[in-house]
Amino acid sequence: MRIAVDVMGGDRAPDEVLKGALLAHEELGCEIVLVGPEAVVKGKGVQFVVAEDVVKMDDKPLEVLRKKNSSMHVGLQLLKDGSVDAFVSAGATGPLFLGSTTIVGKIEYVERPAIGVAVPSLRGFTVLIDAGANVKVRPEHLVDFAYMGIAYAKVLGVEDPKVGLLNIGTEELKGYEELKKAHELLKERFGERFVGNVEGHDVNLGTVDVVVTDGFSGNVALKTMEGVAKLVLATMKDSIKKGGFLSILGAILMKKSFKLMSEKLDPRSYGGTFILGVNGVVVKAHGSSDAKAIKNAIKVAKRGAELGVVEEIKRGVGNVRDSGDGR
Repeated sequence: MRIAVDVMGGDRAPDEVLKGALLAHEELGCEIVLVGPEAVVKGKGVQFVVAEDVVKMDDKPLEVLRKKNSSMHVGLQLLKDGSVDAFVSAGATGPLFLGSTTIVGKIEYVERPAIGVAVPSLRGFTVLIDAGANVKVRPEHLVDFAYMGIAYAKVLGVEDPKVGLLNIGTEELKGYEELKKAHELLKERFGERFVGNVEGHDVNLGTVDVVVTDGFSGNVALKTMEGVAKLVLATMKDSIKKGGFLSILGAILMKKSFKLMSEKLDPRSYGGTFILGVNGVVVKAHGSSDAKAIKNAIKVAKRGAELGVVEEIKRGVGNVRDSGDGR
């Protein structure tokens, strides 16, 4: 298992990215290929590929195609050529998405790849798709997202994933016309597997296994959940400090439980999101990722490559297109 890492991607590159990549090399048992300037990647005790240029966080998407010697472009090309099994970058979403679809290429039948993330829920996780790649979509694209979300959920161990459409209410006639059309198409294509409209709180409740939405709404939902998680953890810590001796004693007694809860709510714990629908495993880490988040993003990439998420999507999308049963 060889995973390429864009050392220059992200707000905290290259230092935190390097730390996370080296942690992954030590703890996850996979080969890391650092991609970046020679002065940064050489002599770290792992494999490296030199790429002297950088796609900056405020660069326009097309820059990834123009800057052919950038760490992002070179890393994606390594994946395209089969030199690595996955590619991880905390770089700007627009260039990474365009580079993935253009350099690595799209899976047959997939018109719009999307970002899919496994969000913590009361039932374990919920796949949220799209989480930020496609701001505006057609109803047919939301059907494609459902295909890919189902395939991803199956890779993560769900035998019979249920799908919901994110809306402002559960009633069938809620939302604007495109959402109503998407509801109709999803119901037609997936039958009982499609449970109908779901609301924002259903993502974390685990009402369904896959929540389908456009990239604008999905990204807002994801960032809101991350903010709420930080609020809960910070409020708990502050309340314990202000609660006096008994609160501190109780916190000590519940230290293990608090640790487990903290790990589940910490956005860094799930590390990265898949760009689903491209012909290779590409993981987008958060732009502000620290070493822990980078390590976990590499862990996500390793799991996706091992469990064959790309192959599952190819099989699933092709079969569903023919059978219409979502299986």
